[in-house]
Amino acid sequence: MDFDLTEEQKDIKKAAREFCEKELTPELAIEFDKKEEFPIELYRKAAKLGFTSMRFPEEYDGQGYGILEDCLVTEEMCRVDPGLGVAIMSGTFALPDLVLTHGTEEQKEKYIPPLSRGEKVSAGAFTEPEHGSDLSLMDTTAIKKGDGWVINGDKQFITNAPVADSFCVLCQTSPDAKPTYRGESLFTVDKGTDGLDVTKLKDKMGIRSAITGAVSLSDVAVTKDNLLGELNKGFYYVLEFFDGSRIAVAAQAVGMAQGAFERAFRYAKERKQFGSPIIQFQGISFKLADMATKIQTARLLTHKAAWMFDQGKVDPMLTAMAKAYASRVAMEVTDEAIQVYGGYGYLADYHVERFHRCAKITEIYEGTTEMQKLTIMRYLLKRM
Repeated sequence: MDFDLTEEQKDIKKAAREFCEKELTPELAIEFDKKEEFPIELYRKAAKLGFTSMRFPEEYDGQGYGILEDCLVTEEMCRVDPGLGVAIMSGTFALPDLVLTHGTEEQKEKYIPPLSRGEKVSAGAFTEPEHGSDLSLMDTTAIKKGDGWVINGDKQFITNAPVADSFCVLCQTSPDAKPTYRGESLFTVDKGTDGLDVTKLKDKMGIRSAITGAVSLSDVAVTKDNLLGELNKGFYYVLEFFDGSRIAVAAQAVGMAQGAFERAFRYAKERKQFGSPIIQFQGISFKLADMATKIQTARLLTHKAAWMFDQGKVDPMLTAMAKAYASRVAMEVTDEAIQVYGGYGYLADYHVERFHRCAKITEIYEGTTEMQKLTIMRYLLKRM
């Protein structure tokens, strides 16, 4: 059920659904989940049809839409398969958004069109091994040397790192800044740069085809052209970026919940026990009713946050609410979907166990649920 979508938005949603149901087959989903490989060909196919560049301007080969349209596609991708869906829609993670907002025209021309066309993959290297959700202090440093900078440090849990062509790296550039986050800056670093090394992280619980890595930067030399935006403004840029990316995570969660729900609903109509389809039993039907209600509530909250963002009325509290609530709904709905299937739900061939494994990450990345609640409370104290 969709409310207040334009005809054009409905067409986008329909086109995305048709693509996903044709290309993201159950066999491929299981295969990539086992191999833990990035689905580069699927990513390129999706990009060719414009699904991965919804939020980028047409002048940079994007589709010229907004976060809401991006969310519609993300929901459909994750509805069909959460791992492949997240992988495809995360291929353009972080770098193009930050370049578009704060980069020079030369940086925009260099990075955004190839990403829009699916020719490149990007990554945002923010999280560090010792700091996790705390971005207020970076152990990764960028020290001025001549007209350029030399970067040293380590990043952890970086989406796309093993396949990324370009990184957006958050560094401490003014170690004496008080508070420390006032001395952080962003730099672009391209694959193949001397001193840049990536290690793939294996055996993740879920979203296994959205591969993750650790990034090491050892005496990585960059020029002034690699500085993204103003010096010492990186922390603020990343916080602004998260206001949009957290909406995308909420959309992932809504899609995962929707996909698991639809599978459980179909199964409940087909599976018979004691001579009747189990959907006729209140114990099952009430579960399904609750699942549908939660999904619809999460979707409306996510769409409102996306709409506000597209109108230039970014509300960090609403964004945090959407991510925190939708991710919890994804966990609850996928858990109940397994329960509806019973023993079969525990088997990979019935898919819902994979939805549950993948859903967990939505409560962790782009800021944990606990961090979202801190944000919500901070704004409540200001407004009430």
